[in-house]
Amino acid sequence: MRSDRPLVLIRGGGDLATGTAARLHRCSFNVVVTEISKPLAVRRLVALAEAVYAGEVHIEDLRGRRVEDLATVPRVLEEGAIPVLVDPAAACRRSLQPQVLVDGRMRKEPPEIGMEAAPLVIGLGPGFTAGLDCHAVIETNRGHNMGRVYWQGSAEADTAVPEEVADYDVDRVLRAPNSGRFEGRMRLGSIVREGEVIAAVDGIPLEAPFDGALRGLLHSGLEVEVGMKVGDLDPRGESSYCYQISDKSLAVGGGVIEAILSRPQFRVRLGG
Repeated sequence: MRSDRPLVLIRGGGDLATGTAARLHRCSFNVVVTEISKPLAVRRLVALAEAVYAGEVHIEDLRGRRVEDLATVPRVLEEGAIPVLVDPAAACRRSLQPQVLVDGRMRKEPPEIGMEAAPLVIGLGPGFTAGLDCHAVIETNRGHNMGRVYWQGSAEADTAVPEEVADYDVDRVLRAPNSGRFEGRMRLGSIVREGEVIAAVDGIPLEAPFDGALRGLLHSGLEVEVGMKVGDLDPRGESSYCYQISDKSLAVGGGVIEAILSRPQFRVRLGG
């Protein structure tokens, strides 16, 4: 742990939050991630949230490790890994006293804690209002403004339509055919063919709507509701993409770094 570097607490360990964690970690920030006890990350191969289930994950050059208590955090940081705590309310902020809090849970609704949580509070995507419940908002919608920092107002509204990839948008998001217990039937990163059974919910099969690479799938054993997002099929059919942090996640992470370094107190600590 670098005592001369700001501590950034990230709420959520999904793919966008992980892209942010990657950029901060590579710039020598101290990064700690909090998650719920049963994370719902779909792109698990590039989500630090998966450490809650696996104990430790490797994502490109990152290592995320689940920690059970705050006393372990400094040692994990010193070893070059990112601590992942099960702490839905981010109560650890009272002990860790982060200089920056990033809310990357993508809940698309106002947060339950606001600007009092840290000297700099940053929200990712819709649901946040800069100057009201956070200091800055990072745009997460693809397009001209992706990664832009807003110091007033909000990000673009949620369109509820996934970004288009190789002429597919809505179809590439896999949704639960009914409510019940989710069970994955295929390995993440594998190439699947149209009609193959990717997963099942209480025995009801979920078939691939087209050929592609299985980029995302919920953790087996979770209880899901009908229509809930449970997977992500990439029509480009390139399995290596499943293991790489996306361009979108890195762009959002770049916006977070801009927001932090725009504050003189953090530039001074970093020697700039």
